Amino acid sequence: MQRDQFQSEVDIFLDCASFADYCPNGLQVEGRDTVERIVTGVTASLALIERAVALRADAILVHHGYFWRGEDPRIVRQKRKRLGMLLAADISLFAYHLPLDAHCEVGNNVMLARRLGWSIEGRFGKQQIGCLGAAPQSNIGELAQAVARGLGRAPLVVGDPASPVGPLAWCTGAAQDWIEEAWAAGARTFVSGEISEPTAHFAREMGITYLACGHHATERDGIRALGDHLAQAYGLDHVFIDLDNPA
Repeated sequence: MQRDQFQSEVDIFLDCASFADYCPNGLQVEGRDTVERIVTGVTASLALIERAVALRADAILVHHGYFWRGEDPRIVRQKRKRLGMLLAADISLFAYHLPLDAHCEVGNNVMLARRLGWSIEGRFGKQQIGCLGAAPQSNIGELAQAVARGLGRAPLVVGDPASPVGPLAWCTGAAQDWIEEAWAAGARTFVSGEISEPTAHFAREMGITYLACGHHATERDGIRALGDHLAQAYGLDHVFIDLDNPA
């Protein structure tokens, strides 16, 4: 498959043009003209690139790529090593951030709900990326245990384990600052990946329970589902590589 056609198909599938993001979505580093084998992973780290080189990949697709708004634009230190390895191996790098969070079929939020058995009943937040719905568990303690089983790590819980789950909202990754929007949308339990110092105060003062389940842990499934979809749709070879991250 030609690289430019591949880029166009993925960009359209994820509706990238509809999102105002903090980084460029789509092709970030240009490699060889054709794409037959793709490697997917959460973050375009040096370790992921090394694995892709060993697998003779034509392209890498990630959720967390490069060239974030406000970062140092110089090609130095880790960025130099990463870009140098990609260019030397002639591997293309594609990154999909908010479009992958929001997608209704392979998005991070939809895939998290599928993994944990949550129902989706609505959307909330910036560009309607977050989800509203319900969990089958009756109280927070049971919900935390289910999350730990489903994600392979215990969440950090701000709230009473005996309290009811109630209306649920979630947004993967670093959406902890959306806690007020989740509360305003009617949620009484909010799940995301990270936690900041103010998050606990907001949760306690507003009467909403917060679960921080890990940035990486909540965003593993979207990029893998995207790779599986592309492999099936276009006859590509796909390898998902999960390089675990405790954060």
